[in-house]
Amino acid sequence: MKEKNLLMIFTRNPELGKCKTRLAATIGDQAALDIYKFLLQHTVEITQNLHATKEVHYSVKVRDNDIWDSEIYTKKQQSGDHLGKRMENAFQKGFTEGYENIVIIGSDIYDLNQNDIENAFAALETHNYVIGPAQDGGYYLFGMKSLNSRVFRNKEWGTDTVLKDTLIDLENENVKLLEERNDIDYYEDIQNIDVFQKFIK
Repeated sequence: MKEKNLLMIFTRNPELGKCKTRLAATIGDQAALDIYKFLLQHTVEITQNLHATKEVHYSVKVRDNDIWDSEIYTKKQQSGDHLGKRMENAFQKGFTEGYENIVIIGSDIYDLNQNDIENAFAALETHNYVIGPAQDGGYYLFGMKSLNSRVFRNKEWGTDTVLKDTLIDLENENVKLLEERNDIDYYEDIQNIDVFQKFIK
């Protein structure tokens, strides 16, 4: 029987000078890359045992021998000229393939755990949409039961209006909001968290 739940993990290829650039502006490219690799490993740990089909969507190039075990994760390439289009295309493909509940997450949320993702899929049993709000005004998780392209259009991606504008799009819809979490983009996001101190000293 086909699994009905699909988790899509959007990830950037971990290359020096090309990831966590806003964080790198304060702590340098190497420390930012080390932190991003640490966050990728965390994302593996919280998703590898999840009962769902799991896909990793690479920003630049699919890698064969990396931390994403191809026995556990299907590897795909993101397509589209901005984040909204890339997410829309990924959801569209997932629904075309027959999945009933699709959730997307990024790969840089240290606050996220396996239970949060399981709760998101559980929410889709009784809601049409599930959103994990991020402290910076965006979201760290988004899920739905059928494709709604509107939520991916006319957004200023990477700004503090993304969540607000998305909720406006879903004003009369059945939406479950999860707990707010902190995603990591700036030095201020990590400066008081113990686990990151080894990277910035």
